[in-house]
Amino acid sequence: MSVFTKVTESELSEWLRSYDVGALSELKGIAAGIENTNYFVTTTAGRYVLTLFERLPERDLPFYLDLMAHLAKRGIPCPLPIPNRAGALMTPFKGKPAALVTRLPGATITDPAPEHCAQVGRVLADMHLAGASFPGKLENPRGPKWWNATAPQVMPFLDEAQQRLLRDELAFQSAHRCAPLPRGPIHADLFRDNVLFDGDRLGGVVDFYFAGVDAWLFDVAVTLNDWCVDGSGEIDPVRARALLDAYHARRPLLDEEHEAWPAMLRAAALRFWVSRLYDFHLPRPGELVHAHDPEHFRRVLERRIAAADRLPWVA
Repeated sequence: MSVFTKVTESELSEWLRSYDVGALSELKGIAAGIENTNYFVTTTAGRYVLTLFERLPERDLPFYLDLMAHLAKRGIPCPLPIPNRAGALMTPFKGKPAALVTRLPGATITDPAPEHCAQVGRVLADMHLAGASFPGKLENPRGPKWWNATAPQVMPFLDEAQQRLLRDELAFQSAHRCAPLPRGPIHADLFRDNVLFDGDRLGGVVDFYFAGVDAWLFDVAVTLNDWCVDGSGEIDPVRARALLDAYHARRPLLDEEHEAWPAMLRAAALRFWVSRLYDFHLPRPGELVHAHDPEHFRRVLERRIAAADRLPWVA
């Protein structure tokens, strides 16, 4: 677990008294994530996930929890936050904000087939459409403002060629960010480890704690850059077409989005290159961080730059 707060069964049993979820049967830590402490919680009433928020601003947490509740109530297979007996979706635990959400069926997959990608494309479009009526406002927390503020902190760890790539891409994105594109709440981190498959059926979408309001196309680009690439960062055209066509069938993509697509794929790669550089070179003191290799998204970015005139799009 990346950020670990120890929770005992007796402590959790006491905390759960403020919820109407029965008695604790089992508590198990989840060895995943880089922002929060997570536990699987089984009670006599059902299966849940407990999250203790380690560093996310408490003022932003209602956006994430209310968004999940909004989507779940509209049929999106995502966790449903459980209110406590007072009706609140957050309850302090061990000095930190904490939430209890439903646990979804399934497990992550590492080698997706085109049909998996198609299901991800469909649920992503459905999330965007369902989220269009969500009233919450929170700018994408890992958007351009964050890139530009964080880049100077990681720049000293890069060689000359990498520094030039980062500076050039920041300048490119500053000139190509497309504000008029359709926008609304986005997941912003829909990687393979945040989607559960129950057999061959998509069982759920989890971890909305990087969500914010941004162009929906950015969310599509983030998702494709993980689900539809090989180990070198090259796009698999069959998987990419499956994801894009399935998304387009639910929410038809506009000509303006087609025009912005090469820049958005680059933006999505830049966002994760910078965040992985930061987590790798500047880990927070005392954390048990399993940092991802930032080189993967450097390669993805370079390949998106080189392939701008031959990127997959909807049929």
